[in-house]
Amino acid sequence: MLMKKIIIRTVIALVVVLVLAVLAVSLFLDKAIKSGIETFGPKLTKVDITLQSVSLSLFSGSGSIKDLVVGNPQGFKTPSAIKVGIASLSLEPRSLLSDKIVVKSVTVQGPEITFETDLKNNNLKKIMANVQETTGGGAQEPAKPREPAQPKEQAQPKEAKPAKTLEVDDFVISGGKVHVAVTALGGQSATIPLPDIHLQGLGTGPEGITPAELVKKVLEAIEQGATQAAAGTVADIGKGAVYLSKGIGNPGSNAVESVTKGIGNLFKKK
Repeated sequence: MLMKKIIIRTVIALVVVLVLAVLAVSLFLDKAIKSGIETFGPKLTKVDITLQSVSLSLFSGSGSIKDLVVGNPQGFKTPSAIKVGIASLSLEPRSLLSDKIVVKSVTVQGPEITFETDLKNNNLKKIMANVQETTGGGAQEPAKPREPAQPKEQAQPKEAKPAKTLEVDDFVISGGKVHVAVTALGGQSATIPLPDIHLQGLGTGPEGITPAELVKKVLEAIEQGATQAAAGTVADIGKGAVYLSKGIGNPGSNAVESVTKGIGNLFKKK
């Protein structure tokens, strides 16, 4: 009888220790992810990124992030470029121990995107340019004349790949809004719906994709969606400005031409 009690108490103690260990690991992991996003994100985008909290269950693989805010590049006046109240995700828990983490789904509901433009550039395009520059994906330089062949040097070692890569099977952004702000027209603004964004099969190959590549693809989709949605609104704001200019007895032909030309150049495909 005594032996039975000892075994029961030992089992209970082991269960308690195991639960506490899992909770401790989960807490550490949540903090590590939050710290990673707030450290890695600004280096990649060259804008401030803050996050209130991250929650991830090692048992179910479900998780969420709350109050993600992506700031604006220098020179832009609105306080932020992207706000996400909550985003949920589902991943394969066992993949956390492998080289490639498998994320089954990411759902971002109701983000707020700010599209700020001076009719020459916009904040989202600038962030994308920052990412391209950071990851080495910018425009290629013109070819240079060939130089005389030099003695072969020892090949430089390739950059080490990230310890973890990703596979994201389904990434959905829905119910979003775009706040359009035209600083060139006295800061006039409007709010319009953001078209739903659905990305699938990211990093399904054996090597997966890096976190930087994932950020690039998502930002690119947001920038394209917001630009598409904002095109008509910016044009309408521009027409209103032209109308008001004429209405107050100021012909402003140069200003009118500047506004209409700026709108055309802003959304011209390059």
